[in-house]
Amino acid sequence: MPKSNRWAIAVAGFLMQMALGAVYAWSVFRAPLVKQFHWSIEEVTLTFTISIFVLSIACFFGGLWLNKKGPRVVALTGGFLYGLGVFLASFSANKLWWLYLSYGVIGGIGVGLSYIVPIAVLVKWFPDRRGLITGIAVGGFGAGALVTAPVATRLIQSVGVLQTFAYLGIAYLVITMATGYFMQNPPDGWKPEGWTPSATQSSQRAAADYTLGGALKTWQWWALWSLLFLNTSAGISIISQESPMFQEIAKVSAVVAAGMVGIVSIGNAFGRVFWAWVSDAITRRWTFAIMFLIQIGLFWILPGISSAAILAVLVFIILMCYGGGFGTMPAFAADYFGSKNVGPIYGLMLTAWGFASAFGPLLIAHMRQISGSYVSGLHVVAGIVAVSVILPILISPPKSIAAPVALDARPPANLSASKSGSTAGSK
Repeated sequence: MPKSNRWAIAVAGFLMQMALGAVYAWSVFRAPLVKQFHWSIEEVTLTFTISIFVLSIACFFGGLWLNKKGPRVVALTGGFLYGLGVFLASFSANKLWWLYLSYGVIGGIGVGLSYIVPIAVLVKWFPDRRGLITGIAVGGFGAGALVTAPVATRLIQSVGVLQTFAYLGIAYLVITMATGYFMQNPPDGWKPEGWTPSATQSSQRAAADYTLGGALKTWQWWALWSLLFLNTSAGISIISQESPMFQEIAKVSAVVAAGMVGIVSIGNAFGRVFWAWVSDAITRRWTFAIMFLIQIGLFWILPGISSAAILAVLVFIILMCYGGGFGTMPAFAADYFGSKNVGPIYGLMLTAWGFASAFGPLLIAHMRQISGSYVSGLHVVAGIVAVSVILPILISPPKSIAAPVALDARPPANLSASKSGSTAGSK
């Protein structure tokens, strides 16, 4: 395949992720659904919670499936289910359970299956720019809501909320199916012409490809899972409370707070690309360490900020770090465990996203409830992040592979010829 085609695949992956990232625009449906069908805010919000949790689980199965059947079939199946689930949500009139099943479960499965595909494909096409390319891919996911929210709002005003689900479902189906067709792996042994890993890259990359089972036997996989969980818990605790937090801390109106939410959400998308790009230069581990160090200070001083503008800037930076975790971690996993099986390896790691989406919001909501302000909750998060910074400082690539099944059948070219017939580093 011509070298230039990898950029076409990258563009397709970005557009697919934008369509999938529309799931983050759920808040625009909340008020219309509550008003029209008299459901409670909690009942409507549960739809989003179901979708995100199902998404995080489906990523793992999508990663396993794409290793067996190839990325295209997984992308097309996920795109079909995503579009179908959103379309079927248009038949949810006075049937809350149907909204949960259609948008939450069917749509969530579709998003999860498709989400992992561009990540797994692009780390193989871009070994020379792993961080940047995965950052761009998941940056599309973060930017999805920025495009979908205003479009969906206008549709709701003109045709109603249920008809909007129908229109969006068809649009998502067309976009994800069209872009999913581009998803394919490079030929075995492919690498960019004239490229060789630098000394820094080589020192931070595993010498061989791990299977999922082999990766799970290393403490590094669990350390990366913990890094993603901790970073996501911090950022999503803010996301879950943005509007009321802005109103309480900066004393702004609900309208102004809504505008601030829109502005700071750009940080989520921008951080996915920015920090992933930075990680190519300073390594993934130091990128996480810096993001944690920044968040320690920001979470600690946040409650004392009275200026709406300054508060928005600080939260913007926090959400950059939140998005940065998703932008950097796929390349981190590929560095430590190889790109061959990054689909299932990183797919399972994304369960950290699901658990964090419950832990972070519940923690800060509980602290707000018992203390009457956000001060203690934000300080507790700062303390958690302070302890977390130890992880990226201590982590290092796996030095050996514990069992032959964890190693790719083809010996990497850079392994020494002095293996004496045994698997490198086996015991």
